[in-house]
Amino acid sequence: MLLLALDTSTPAVTVALHDGERVLADATTVDPRRHTELLMPLVTQILAEAGATRSDLTELAVGVGPGPFTGLRVGLAAARTMGAVLDLPVRGVCSLDILAYGVLATDPPGEPFAVATDARRREVYWAAYDAGGARTGGPDVGPAADLGTTATPAAGAGARLYPGAFARALDPEYPSAAHLAAAVAARAVEILPPDPLYLRRPDATPPSARKSVLTR
Repeated sequence: MLLLALDTSTPAVTVALHDGERVLADATTVDPRRHTELLMPLVTQILAEAGATRSDLTELAVGVGPGPFTGLRVGLAAARTMGAVLDLPVRGVCSLDILAYGVLATDPPGEPFAVATDARRREVYWAAYDAGGARTGGPDVGPAADLGTTATPAAGAGARLYPGAFARALDPEYPSAAHLAAAVAARAVEILPPDPLYLRRPDATPPSARKSVLTR
């Protein structure tokens, strides 16, 4: 097994390689404006670090969001293209579940917690989890102030952007491809089709047809 994992659902572009037992290499760069130019060089970098090539890969995993339209589609397009070219299965995983797996892998709070990432417009993408990491609510999008989670700790950038909405901020801040790869290898997360989970329409929409100003 040689699993390539990647996620671009947040400002972090993250890539990792897993052999079924451990992470062989991983890299993350936080830059919300350079997803397209950063992703494939990071893939090349971690393959080189592990002494592997794309032809050695056996499967792919990708975070499907929720996340902003522009960044999210970069990772999904790359994963689906590589999957098609290399004839490999592509496993989709909710990016909030990746963060939840990271909470348990780094510093489990021992109580129910939430995950919240920045959805802009003063809103967050969020999901709720029990103490063992099973999702109990969401994924959804909405104003952080309306979630009723002021007594709940939360991971993700949303917990740092809106500290009054949560009891305290947990690590990690962004999804990690190393956690994604480990979760998929351990079959610890729900596997989804590699399709984007937007939860709302993109900010950019096609212009509507112009109405005639002429009267009959």
